[in-house]
Amino acid sequence: MTRGHVVLIHGAWAGNWVWDTLLEALRNSGYEPHPLDLPGVGTWPDGARTDLDAVADVVVAHIVSLDGPVFVVGHSGGGIVATQVAERIPHRISGVAYVAGMMLPSGSKFGDLCADLRLPEPVGISAWLQSTPDGSGTIVPPEAAAAVFFHESSAGDAIAAARKLLPQLETARLMAPAWTPERFGSIPRLYVEATLDRSVPLVTQRAMQDRVPGARVVTLDSDHAPQLSAREALVAALVDFCAVVGPRPVSAQEI
Repeated sequence: MTRGHVVLIHGAWAGNWVWDTLLEALRNSGYEPHPLDLPGVGTWPDGARTDLDAVADVVVAHIVSLDGPVFVVGHSGGGIVATQVAERIPHRISGVAYVAGMMLPSGSKFGDLCADLRLPEPVGISAWLQSTPDGSGTIVPPEAAAAVFFHESSAGDAIAAARKLLPQLETARLMAPAWTPERFGSIPRLYVEATLDRSVPLVTQRAMQDRVPGARVVTLDSDHAPQLSAREALVAALVDFCAVVGPRPVSAQEI
């Protein structure tokens, strides 16, 4: 019998493959992982405007199909989706974890945070992005991905991961969550910060922790993808969080 479901949300330009290194360890710890693919990555119809609600719809639909405790984990920009999902169905979520993720204040985009912190532009991968032919998306060159996202991994892992990245629709990337203290704010949270991150710099990770307080924090000396560069420590942090938090109590009004 499973101890709970762990719904894994990838970030921009990625897919469910970013979680491959964690799946066996999560199952061995008693949790059933659910790595999802999100819309707005790879290809899209002309004129597509996939937004945060449309992306969150995919995750919400999957969660409501599950029985038992559900924990949501968002990597990078997947943190925005995790926040929105938690706001929509807080009664179904026992905890939310951010892996070098965007745990943003309500109504704020990551660019707003960087501007508030007066970080020199461009931040992170932005300097290397290329536009898709239709102008509605962006592409990360493999060389830039290896250097910015995966630089603490082995050369083989970094190159392999960089080559898997796909075009990303900008409306499904440049998003701002909308949440309330009563719903999202009531759910236990974990923030896994990556001290060597060149994509979501540590100063922004810690600013998000300050502006959205209340999360437990685990510090990993890793790059933007601890799934590759610090996989054992990441699994340990996630499993410990799920075990400590446990199932979310359900009130009579939610049954």
